[in-house]
Amino acid sequence: MKNKIFSILALAVLFTACKKDKTITPADPNAFGVTVNGKIVSVKNLPADTIVGLVSGQPVGVGKYAFFNLRSNTWVSNSDSASANWDLAFSGSTIRINGGTSGTGAGGAFVWIGAFVNLATLPADSVFKIDNYPSYAITKGSGKGWYSYDGATNLLTPIPGRVLVIKTADGKYAKVEILNYYRGGATPSASATDEIKTTE
Repeated sequence: MKNKIFSILALAVLFTACKKDKTITPADPNAFGVTVNGKIVSVKNLPADTIVGLVSGQPVGVGKYAFFNLRSNTWVSNSDSASANWDLAFSGSTIRINGGTSGTGAGGAFVWIGAFVNLATLPADSVFKIDNYPSYAITKGSGKGWYSYDGATNLLTPIPGRVLVIKTADGKYAKVEILNYYRGGATPSASATDEIKTTE
């Protein structure tokens, strides 16, 4: 019998950080779309490290992760990050899973290539990787995992057809598609400054 993916989560998210005074906290009711068990859930403006300034034109964050529980569609506070209460952690373009060197859970992940809607059960040849610092289950780097980066424009773009298949901290399954990296769900123009790209 094939394992069914218990929940579907489409992240229309902005992994870039927001201004310090606009940080979204876990208690912010506007941070998520409508949650319906078994349905697609959209998460918007996910905070993934607050930008505190620019150094040589490049954004600099505080280096903190935002922890998220896929099973309950809720944030987990940083003080609870050493538990199995979270499934994914975000910082910039880095995504950690709760397993291996990143956490105490049974989490794992791999990148599946295909249309989000076409993935309803785990493929028979599924191999879940775990985080093994400095490597991660969800591979970092342009063209290696879920995104591509254009150095000429300083823009990061999700690769269409890249679905993150997640084994949650408690051994259930979910799929995640990242639709946009930038705040507000709109990719800035190539001529926009790095400050605009990371704070709007």
